[in-house]
Amino acid sequence: MKTILLVEDEPRMRQVVRAYLEQAGFRVIAVGDGPSALHAFRREQPDLIVLDLMLPGMDGFEVCRTIRRESGVPIIILTARVEEEDRVVGLELGADDYITKPFSPRELVARVRAVLRRAQGEVAPPAVIRIGDLTIDLERREVRMGEREVHLTPTEFELLATMARHPGRVFTRLQLLERVQGVAYEGYERTIDAHIKNLRQKLEPDPKNPQYVLTVYGVGYKLREAD
Repeated sequence: MKTILLVEDEPRMRQVVRAYLEQAGFRVIAVGDGPSALHAFRREQPDLIVLDLMLPGMDGFEVCRTIRRESGVPIIILTARVEEEDRVVGLELGADDYITKPFSPRELVARVRAVLRRAQGEVAPPAVIRIGDLTIDLERREVRMGEREVHLTPTEFELLATMARHPGRVFTRLQLLERVQGVAYEGYERTIDAHIKNLRQKLEPDPKNPQYVLTVYGVGYKLREAD
């Protein structure tokens, strides 16, 4: 049984989310402030953390930053819909996904399951990744769309491979820039948009309505998960 650490300061929300997660078969440890979250994390060693950003004692950003110095445990952040910057900062700190308030507890359960699946897959990503008609051979550095070979530049391939190793995971522009170039400078992250545009021109049946390389508005990009 997987253990979920739920960090939410609003008692009613904490109760509802805990009930849904337990009904879905998870063991849930629920706390309501930042210091308690760190204590429970170190004591329980959970498989995943659902972390609200607005917390008493220590905010979710600092909790996330501290945990990331100690562990790679998957983290899903909860944030208000109007605070798009919170999503970006949370992902930059190392969160694996985010969900905006108000949200459906069923959606949260689905996100938890998806992130856990991705985390298990990170141990040994497959050499060949297939998503719809798209095939990416990471070892041979070959890409095909159906039977058609797609010729990518080294940067385009690294960008695609980075997202392909974690399908469904949202990457900010700075995260992609760091993985592609080895370093990320603020102000240069928009160069990723140009590479994404070129990638879509080569991959997508209709680049204006992409099916594979998807935009997550206000945050960055992700590769569609396999059906």
